[in-house]
Amino acid sequence: MFKNRIFKRLTILLLIMLIIFSATFFICAAEKKIVVLSFNDFHGSLAPSGKNVGAAKFAFALKEERAKNPEGTIIVSAGDNYQGSAMSNLLYGEPVSAVLKEIGVELSAVGNHEFDWGIERITKWAEDGNLTFVCANVYDKRIDKPVEWAEPYVILERTGVKVGFIGLATPETAYKTLKENVENYEFRDPVASLAQWIPVVKSEGADIIIALTHLGSNQDKDGNISGEAVDLCKVEGVDAVISAHFHAFVSGLVDGVPIVQANYNGRAIARTVFTLDDDNRLISAEPSIDVLYERADTLQDDPTTLAIYEKYETDLEPILGRVLGETTVELDHDRYAGPSLLGEWACQVMQDKVGAQIAMTNGGGLRTPIPKGKITAGKLYEVLPFDNTLYVLKISGADVKANIEHGIMNENVGWIAISGVRVVYDKDAEAGNRIVSMVLADGTAIEMDKYYTVVTNDFMATNGDNYNFSNAIEKKDTFLPVRDALMEAVEKAGVISPVRQNWLSELSTPKTYIVVSGDSIWKIAQKFGTTMEKIIELNELPNPRLILPGQELVLP
Repeated sequence: MFKNRIFKRLTILLLIMLIIFSATFFICAAEKKIVVLSFNDFHGSLAPSGKNVGAAKFAFALKEERAKNPEGTIIVSAGDNYQGSAMSNLLYGEPVSAVLKEIGVELSAVGNHEFDWGIERITKWAEDGNLTFVCANVYDKRIDKPVEWAEPYVILERTGVKVGFIGLATPETAYKTLKENVENYEFRDPVASLAQWIPVVKSEGADIIIALTHLGSNQDKDGNISGEAVDLCKVEGVDAVISAHFHAFVSGLVDGVPIVQANYNGRAIARTVFTLDDDNRLISAEPSIDVLYERADTLQDDPTTLAIYEKYETDLEPILGRVLGETTVELDHDRYAGPSLLGEWACQVMQDKVGAQIAMTNGGGLRTPIPKGKITAGKLYEVLPFDNTLYVLKISGADVKANIEHGIMNENVGWIAISGVRVVYDKDAEAGNRIVSMVLADGTAIEMDKYYTVVTNDFMATNGDNYNFSNAIEKKDTFLPVRDALMEAVEKAGVISPVRQNWLSELSTPKTYIVVSGDSIWKIAQKFGTTMEKIIELNELPNPRLILPGQELVLP
């Protein structure tokens, strides 16, 4: 009897364990994983260079990741694929399309730089790259409908799960692109557009809805996420947001919705993993970033992609490898850090080429510094990837001031670069009222109602980056690419050694010095690298020989 009871209890216990194990196994087996791999702002970075791992290793990393879940992985781009490198620019993105096709990229958002060469390129990129552009908030003004060269949304099916992607472009495209390339398009509010299209995509049976965007986001060291893409996370019905444009690392949750951004130039891959139950109900969504350059030694060259790259490299070597000259100094440039030597030199070349009094160029038009040493044609294509031309016009002193003001400490578009006019600004003053003084190279003060000959580029001349030349007179597009002018200047000089002129300089707070026993004006001038005359004039000294210990002097 006792043995029978034990046997029955053991049998019941085993049955219970079997039921629990079976249920757990069934639940685990029923879960589905959908992985979306994304990248953004590739900018034609096909060659390995610095932190850019290059197309071959980039392709290897994506293919390796897809192989972990081949039936449930989707690869997408968040835009700005083509413009940026010499190899891509010379062939209008053809090499990039070949690489994207090899990788198996299925969808791409429309970045602001997709408009740089005219929208007719977009259709060809889609065809050559075997991908679809998605964009729901760009409307053709001529027909008041979404553009015909992109789909507002696309639904892809993986392992029985329908994944909907709604494309969104940044409204900044309207002023960050050559005006004539976007004048027929309206860039509508991304948040309202997403809310408008979500019900449509749901009605088509989408189980997951992802905003595939070229909208910016940033993440600070504490994990806080900000930027225009963040508001999309708050739209009801969106399950994830892929952002771009700010070239940042972003991986986190906003109101429980994952948002990612994978830096730029193929330096990283964003990974969003969706877990669904057997009824395709979303259980969880987890974002992460794979920083490729931090593990470059683990990446191999994908052989097919490497062959594509090497073919184009060989074809273009006679052009890109040509040495134009050399520089004895590094020409630094970071458009958000302040005035640069590269900016000054480029403006001086522009000014000399057309004989203008003043030159201005937008900091974002110059994309990379020039290191000390040989300068190749390929390097100048990297510096100036845009085919902007020299544009000469006349504007009033008031407009000279207004445009330079716009480019001082501008966190959105970066700093302006200038030459030919010496400008002193007060960083502590309010935006739009920072300029303290403006004089031409010969010391002549700029007069507000007088007109001056200015050379800029056709992007700025047509109010790109929100510069304003609307009041200009005697406008003339030379149709000479700025890049060609710089190439010519390097070739002609052979060796360049630019020296910083500080055309744009910060107002310095006067220094004071307390005279000590044994001092003289001459000694003080020598000590602080100035002249006796300047100290005497600044302090209005009636008798320069009579200075007393304890006396306070203002130094230049």
